[in-house]
Amino acid sequence: MRVAVAGMGYVGLSLAVLLAQRHEVVALDVVPEKVACLNRGTSPIVDSEISRFLDECARGERVLDLRATLDAAEAYTDAELVIIATPTNYDEHTQYFDTSSVEDAIRAVRAVNREAWIVVKSTIPVGYTVQVRERFGDKRILFSPEFLREGKALYDNLHPSRIVVGVDLSDAACVAFGHQFVSMLQEAVEHGVDSKPVPELIVGFTEAEAIKLFANTYLALRVAYFNELDTYAKARGLDTRQIIEGVGLDPRIGAHYNNPSFGYGGYCLPKDSKQLLANYDRVPQNLIGAVVSANATRKDFIADDVLREVDRLRSERGVEDPVVGVYRLTIKPGSDNFRQSAIQGVMQRIKTHGVRMVVFEPVLDTAEFLGVPVIRDFDEFAAQSDIILANRWNECLSPYADKIYTRDLSHNEQ
Repeated sequence: MRVAVAGMGYVGLSLAVLLAQRHEVVALDVVPEKVACLNRGTSPIVDSEISRFLDECARGERVLDLRATLDAAEAYTDAELVIIATPTNYDEHTQYFDTSSVEDAIRAVRAVNREAWIVVKSTIPVGYTVQVRERFGDKRILFSPEFLREGKALYDNLHPSRIVVGVDLSDAACVAFGHQFVSMLQEAVEHGVDSKPVPELIVGFTEAEAIKLFANTYLALRVAYFNELDTYAKARGLDTRQIIEGVGLDPRIGAHYNNPSFGYGGYCLPKDSKQLLANYDRVPQNLIGAVVSANATRKDFIADDVLREVDRLRSERGVEDPVVGVYRLTIKPGSDNFRQSAIQGVMQRIKTHGVRMVVFEPVLDTAEFLGVPVIRDFDEFAAQSDIILANRWNECLSPYADKIYTRDLSHNEQ
């Protein structure tokens, strides 16, 4: 099948590489550097599996029928399937995802191709697919939520937890293509010796949209829960690790996804939880709103705790003007995405108190970030910093352990 993929972020590019193993795939993006990078055989995003696949392709060890283009007509004209994976950022003013890029892509497809099936992979509000099908008078649009981690997107497509496709359950042709799309994803799954079949769900459009938002909001809830546990332990002088270990021994809770942080961040959890809250208009709720507000409260607590450390340096050690260093702006290790990272929220709160700050972020080529000097040499950064904020621990921090402020349990110090 000839497939076009609109958007070369972690969702679109991982799907393009995945499907290019068995299908002819053209990836489309509006950023020339991304297109040129992929056509050179290198990944324009940080994802170890995508880089490995492309490297193996370059060495002749793997075959991928994949190329990239800036030309929408070139990508869409002969496509039988178009996957839309364009950004849908959450607009704080409208309390709604900005779906304009999805609609622009649909218009561009239909300008040159009336027959292609369109599968929307962008995250969208509950009820959106039905609305957009009616607005365009187009019955060949489906929705399939993605459940991928940044930096691990291709791996998660190769080893999916489930495959969900939203269709018009009353339309036999739509249902049939939904099953065909599931089969395309299933045939790319990497099966181990003990691996189980990947669960698949063909559901209504609106149910598929709700699955995506509720799944991510539950993950946000779990992050918020263990962060609040850590807040309690820190405030009461208790050992967070011991409490979490005891709680996690209950098999219904489990010892996973429980490492405290400065808050949940990144592209999905903040915007998806807020969009779900907005979708609760005129529907009773308490928990979803609490998840959203808990994340801001956690950042407030971390910032206040760091400010107490700043005051302690002044009063106990005589450091007249302590410098707080921010170690990395990314949402997590193995990602190059800064969007809504929790450490930025903490950094902005501390900055309002007039505390001197510096940032270590080697991928930034600017002298400042949010008015804070950026240092790209780690040793220089560490030497200038009296306190180093690290949302996630890295071994390079070990020589400066006495300066580190983190709540990451992979760090031995509590």
